[in-house]
Formats: sequence, C-alpha cells, structure tokens
Amino acid sequence: MPDSLPSQFLPDSPRCSLIKPSQRSRRGQEMARTVLALFIVGVAVYTIQGFLPALAWGSVFAIATWPLYTRAYNKWPHAASGTLLPLLFTAAMALLFVIPLTLVTLEAVGEAQSALGWVSHAREYGVPVPDAIHRLPFGSAAISKWWEAHLSDPRDLSGMLGNLDSKGVAVTRAVGSQVAHRATLFCFSILTLFFLYKDGLSIIRQCRVVSCRAFGKRGESVGRQIVASIHGSVQGLVLVGIGEGLLLGIVYVFAHAPHPALFGVITAVAAMIPFCAMIAVGLVSLLILAQGSSVAAITTFCIGAVIIFTADHFIRPALIGGSTKLPFLWVLLGILGGAETWGLIGLFIGPAAMAALNLLWCRWAYGNNPKAS
Repeated sequence: MPDSLPSQFLPDSPRCSLIKPSQRSRRGQEMARTVLALFIVGVAVYTIQGFLPALAWGSVFAIATWPLYTRAYNKWPHAASGTLLPLLFTAAMALLFVIPLTLVTLEAVGEAQSALGWVSHAREYGVPVPDAIHRLPFGSAAISKWWEAHLSDPRDLSGMLGNLDSKGVAVTRAVGSQVAHRATLFCFSILTLFFLYKDGLSIIRQCRVVSCRAFGKRGESVGRQIVASIHGSVQGLVLVGIGEGLLLGIVYVFAHAPHPALFGVITAVAAMIPFCAMIAVGLVSLLILAQGSSVAAITTFCIGAVIIFTADHFIRPALIGGSTKLPFLWVLLGILGGAETWGLIGLFIGPAAMAALNLLWCRWAYGNNPKAS
C-alpha cells in the first residue's frame, strides 16, 4: 500500500521497520529469502535455457581473449572508454569464425554441384570400377566383384540412389534447421561477447564481491583456477589444433591431396578434440590412395600420426595441465567427458570443472599448505 493512504485504511498494519523480529523469526526470514532467491534464479535460468550455450560461448571467448583486450585497453584508453574498442575486438572474433566457415561453405557448394553432376551421370551410365581398386595390395578381387554387382549396372544404382533421394529431403530439412539454430546462437554469442568486453571490469568486480560474500577468500581462488583452466584449454585445444591443421595442410599440399586447404581446416577443427584428428588424416590418406599415389598416402598417414601423437601426448597436456597443475588423466577426462556431456562447449567446461575439483581436493587433503601436494 502507498504511504499516502490515510491511517484509518490501515488500522492493523504496522510498518515493518517498527516490528522487532525474534531470533526464530530472523531464521525464518533468512530461509524464506533463500528459497525466494533460488526460485527467482531457477525461473530466470529456465526462461533463458535455450540461450545458455550462447552465453557460455561468449564467456569462454571473453575469458580467452581478456589478457589481449586488457593490453589494448591500457594502450588506447580513449577507445576503450566508449564502444569502439569492444566493437573492434568483437568484430575480429566474429571474422575469426566467419571467414573459415565462408571458405568451407563455398568449397562445399562447389563440391555439391560436382556431386550432383556425378550422380546424374552415374544414374545414366553406372559407375565403373576405379583403377585404384585394381592396384590394391589385397582384397582387390572381392571389392571389384562387389562393385560390378552393385554399382556398375545403372538400374541397380538408380534404385539405390532413389532410396537416398527419399531420405535426402528429410536430412536437408534437419540440416537447414540446425544451421539456422546454430547461426542464431552464434549471433547471440557475439552479442554477449560485445557486452562482456564493454562492461567486463564492472562484471569482474561484482563477481569478486559476490564470491567473497558467498564463499570467502577460497571462492576467489576457485574462480582463478577456473579462469586459468579456460586459458589453458584454449591454448591446448584451439591453438594446438590450428597448428596441427596448418602443418598437415602443408603436408596435404606436397602430397597432392584433393582440396588441401579445405581438409586442412577440417583437420584443425577435428584436432581440437583429442584423437579425432586421425579420422581426418585417415580420410585424406584414403583419397590420396584412390588417386593412385600409395607412397604419398602412406607418408601422409605416418607424418600425421607423428604430429598428432606429439601434440596430444606432450604439447597439449603441458599447456592445459601446466597452467592449473592438473594431472594428465584429469585433463583427458575433463576434455572427453565434457565433450560427451556438454557438446563442443564441454571442451572448455570439462577441464574447468576438473581444475576446480582438483583445487578443492588439494585444499581438503593438505589444508592451507599447497606445497605439500
């Protein structure tokens, strides 16, 4: 009720400031406030649950690039006082993803046109047995026999392709829906990143105050551990993956692999997940073998195996575990378990969670003497 109402309308309603609650009443009020706060947080999270991945990705991008943004902030304070510097950093991060995706999309469109031409030609004339199959060291006779029975006859191939056409429409719709959904999440991630750049200092101060009030000094140490884990994950997963893709892309060029730039990008993306880069290397090696270059295919596979083994077993654990003093087994469990549970964002959430858990374990096991660990 507003205070302007006459007192006769509120005969039995004393002001809250005049009421002196008892100790039991105070405990009830604290419990009620806690329940109300949890209810409000639950409703808010449920409301924005569809955009939580976008907020998580924006936070990961901001934490990963915050040291670089801080240097630019200190060097150009006038640009940082407004929206110019946050806008430039946000645009740079967006282009970092948009340019490779555009190149892959253009390459995919060109390959799709070639594939449609190949399909129409195969329906009319069938698919002859490739010469590379006859040059295989073993199994060439069985593969050639199966190929002639199922793919060389245009009538058999037309029936097989007809079944694929009926399923292709549904697959195309599903892929289109997923692309639209991922594009929307990406736009919201970039928007989140802009506001995190713009108001980052204020958000950091607020997080520190809330952490100290809720958990004390140990809360800030856990937060620092999580941030260090995300930095290490970005260096160990993203940067190492890009390095693997660059090196193997050069190998693909010298091995005369088809579309070496495209497969280099695919290898870089696959290399961000441990042990997945070998799938891309194996596929490229098979394509080189299909062209008739068996020596180049074997060489590409061996060089790729050496690069991936070195990166996954020496460089990556040192970058991720070194920043947080996390054992290699915990790093591996965090990456693989996070990817399986949370998807791609789990590559960063998983190691961060394991780093926080490892810090809590060390605190419980060794108390305030971290050197004992």
